[in-house]
Amino acid sequence: MDDWIRRLELQGYHLFGEHQHSATKPCLWLKKAMRGGEFCYKGRFYGVASHRCIQMTPTILCNQACIHCWRPFIELSEDDIVWDTPSELIQALLLEHRRILSGYGGSDTTDTRRLREAAEPKHVAISLIGEPTIYPHLPAFIDELNALGYTTFLVTNGTNPEMLRRVRPTQAYLSLNAPNRDLYERICHPDDDYWERIMESLETLSKLRTRKVIRLTMIKGVNMVDPDVYARLIHRAEPDFIEVKSYMHLGYSRMRLDRSNMPSHNEIREFTGKIVDSLDGYAIEDESEISRVVLVMREDFSDKRFLEV
Repeated sequence: MDDWIRRLELQGYHLFGEHQHSATKPCLWLKKAMRGGEFCYKGRFYGVASHRCIQMTPTILCNQACIHCWRPFIELSEDDIVWDTPSELIQALLLEHRRILSGYGGSDTTDTRRLREAAEPKHVAISLIGEPTIYPHLPAFIDELNALGYTTFLVTNGTNPEMLRRVRPTQAYLSLNAPNRDLYERICHPDDDYWERIMESLETLSKLRTRKVIRLTMIKGVNMVDPDVYARLIHRAEPDFIEVKSYMHLGYSRMRLDRSNMPSHNEIREFTGKIVDSLDGYAIEDESEISRVVLVMREDFSDKRFLEV
């Protein structure tokens, strides 16, 4: 465990909590925002201010080894972990967040107004590294954050539908990386047979009383196939939004994929159009060319697109 902690810290991750199974990391967009720059696409799409958003995970463990993942694969099991409680995690997370922000206080390039605002974060994006639904206390963790007034974004790979049924984030994302079992196993290298569980999670998502998103990460030459099949799977989840984004040739993924596997924004837009052509009641709503992502939205959801924060 200590070796993994050192390796993650060298890559800019801040592990926190008594048992060091959780992490946060200031993203590129936080750094830009703190210098007066623009927000990430979550700001454009949903109204999330990057300097008031904490990106974190309650567990560094994952049950997949996706070829497009730019994070390191952590070779640990749940048996190696003693779990911190939700209250302990939240207290440690906010303390670590303040420590990260302290580094901006002495810089001439820091936007002082945004620094003050960043000290009172509004959003927690549970999506940094690992699979959050492995953390056994995730429902209580999200409930406590919600009760404190934060909006919560949860990103899951869909392998734990039982946990998905129990959580109530502000916005729930399910990553759909392939249109069929064979391609899923080739891309995600799961540690068990999870395809049917992902199909169950699609059905579960449709019943959640929260904002729902299907996220597709497209890898050129690998999974940019069968847009009509993607559409059928997406229909099962009845999401409010669909994010179709490009694989980015970064980090550890460079050991497994080539730069040519990164589709252009135009290719993402074109493939998204093919998916939408097979979906009733959805339309392309927005896009971010710099992030190579296109937002699709339910046509009856336009007045609820932006978060009230």
